[in-house]
Amino acid sequence: MTILLFTFILLVGAYLAGLLGSLTGLGGGVIVIPMLTLMFHVDLRYAIGTALLASIATSSGAASAYVKEGITNIRLGMLLEIATTLGAVIGAMIAIFMPTNTIAIIFGVVLIFSALMTVRKKNEQPELVGSPLAEKLKLNSSYPVNGEKIPYKLSNVTGGFSLMTVAGMLSGLLGIGSGSLKVLAMDTMMKIPFKVSTTTSNFMIGVTAAASAVVYLQRGYMDPGIAFPVIIGVLGGALTGAKILPKINPKTLRIIFAVAITLVAIQMMVNGVQQKF
Repeated sequence: MTILLFTFILLVGAYLAGLLGSLTGLGGGVIVIPMLTLMFHVDLRYAIGTALLASIATSSGAASAYVKEGITNIRLGMLLEIATTLGAVIGAMIAIFMPTNTIAIIFGVVLIFSALMTVRKKNEQPELVGSPLAEKLKLNSSYPVNGEKIPYKLSNVTGGFSLMTVAGMLSGLLGIGSGSLKVLAMDTMMKIPFKVSTTTSNFMIGVTAAASAVVYLQRGYMDPGIAFPVIIGVLGGALTGAKILPKINPKTLRIIFAVAITLVAIQMMVNGVQQKF
């Protein structure tokens, strides 16, 4: 395979990864890493480094649009970024010394969890009774729905902050945004409406990934020849997904995608057990 053909296939694959990741809310990393490792046999740590760079690009692009629309809770995102960034650095340092087959098994488990999260019932009802800590930190806010501002309040801020640390560790360890775990922390534990939790999670992913990427960069686990087409492809796919998402019903797509990444997760876990990484 020539370098030109390899780059073209990588670009197309990354575009599809960004498109599906944008439509399902999981990000492109859950597809990019299996694609690089299973199809192109790229070393897992290089695949993780590439996925982190792609996460930074896509998060930066999408987050600005959501902030402009007034959906993202910026104050909450900045608070929770403290937890995710700390966890990301710890996770990235652990990943450097952890055997790649063990990382592959953990990655498979997280993928299956992410698949379940895509098809679960989403919380769209705003919380009316918040916690005193949320009130003190001024985290309660509102978001637009059909031209109206719907107020909401937060609960269990401490529990959400703790779970965000775990999400950050998984992000640094596996090279994915851990959006499913972040959304779980905000949607289920802190009782934030789903639209707010997903957009705030997207706002945070870039900062979390950047903290992890520094560790991988220092260790030399980033190949520009692989990273450049992946970043361009994922970013293009994510922007396309953002445009067509309002025009389609993503429910069926989420089910198909959940089945697909479950199969990929099983393959990753089998290869990890057989020590093929």
